[in-house]
Amino acid sequence: MKLFRHGMPGAEKPGMVAPDGSHRDISGVIDDIGGATLLPAGLEQLRNVNLLDLPEVTPGFRFGACVGQVPKFICVGLNYADHAAETGTEVPSEPVLFMKGVNAICGPNDNLEIPRGSTKTDWEVELGVVIGKPAKYVREEDALSHVAGYCVVHDVSERAFQMEHQGQWVKGKSHDSFGPIGPYLVTPDDVPDPQALDIWLEVDGHRYQNGNTRTMVYGVAFLIAYISQFMTLQTGDIISTGTPPGVGLGQSPPIYLRPGQEVWLGISGLGEQRQRTVQA
Repeated sequence: MKLFRHGMPGAEKPGMVAPDGSHRDISGVIDDIGGATLLPAGLEQLRNVNLLDLPEVTPGFRFGACVGQVPKFICVGLNYADHAAETGTEVPSEPVLFMKGVNAICGPNDNLEIPRGSTKTDWEVELGVVIGKPAKYVREEDALSHVAGYCVVHDVSERAFQMEHQGQWVKGKSHDSFGPIGPYLVTPDDVPDPQALDIWLEVDGHRYQNGNTRTMVYGVAFLIAYISQFMTLQTGDIISTGTPPGVGLGQSPPIYLRPGQEVWLGISGLGEQRQRTVQA
């Protein structure tokens, strides 16, 4: 299933892609793509809906973030060996975890703000994993049963805030609009192998990132099991699993985003995002 949210910011409604490819409004069936809807019983209910009997969403609609009611936005750093190399960092001996403020979440095609005082706003396309059943102390072999779906995440980063100021990475990761997610939440039955997805990003028509999730240092199942040893993963939590090489910081010389540019990114089977950069 491909689920989505549509409408104006703060007033999004749930939707689902029908077998004929049309986008259908399912707000008469559920309230939101979030909460109990992401549990196995909620997703099973949606599989039994006759979508062609439901209203079609008017073409030209705005995609909202594909998940609502997100409790935590957990990110994994340096999870592709070649990305670690381009940043001058060794591959970590265990996953590097940090949080991103949920205020950063926005629609996949919303404007991307360059923060005031920013000199190093950077791009990072990532595979997002959305938790369904809560996970606490889960085994790696059971971990994927806790996944409600997968999505595209743009983990936008301000490198000076992240790396040159005192404190933790969260300051460089949490500006408003620094976490576009979607357009779709794709359920695991339509993603046979999360470690076999092409992943790419372009800025103004130039492809900087061109990778595949098979080159992750730590795969999705391992990450879920690992994180669940330290905190309960709640229904609706997003795990952003790291980015392949090609970020602005890794260019020679480094290249960063500025107002008036277009960023286009996507993951095979999960959809694409397109953002214009604007000054905050």
